[in-house]
Amino acid sequence: MRYTYKTENTCTQVICFDIEDNVVSNIEFLGGCNGNLKAIAKLLDGVTVEEIENKLLGNTCGRRPTSCTDQLAIAVRKAYNELLSSQK
Repeated sequence: MRYTYKTENTCTQVICFDIEDNVVSNIEFLGGCNGNLKAIAKLLDGVTVEEIENKLLGNTCGRRPTSCTDQLAIAVRKAYNELLSSQK
């Protein structure tokens, strides 16, 4: 399933990714620090929702209460929960 998430309080406006079972792949960030976010997307390709949450949830950027990676952790959990709901 391809998922698109509109972020809040970050330079990245949108995060898109594929999710199958609980594995995330093909992560793309629209906006933000292009080089860093491309590297993060490569490092997280094929990683589970739980691993992404454990590593990135709660990560902040400067004085902001969130970050692009925190928003990714929130997005993958939301997508996974929606995927589970649709399978019932």
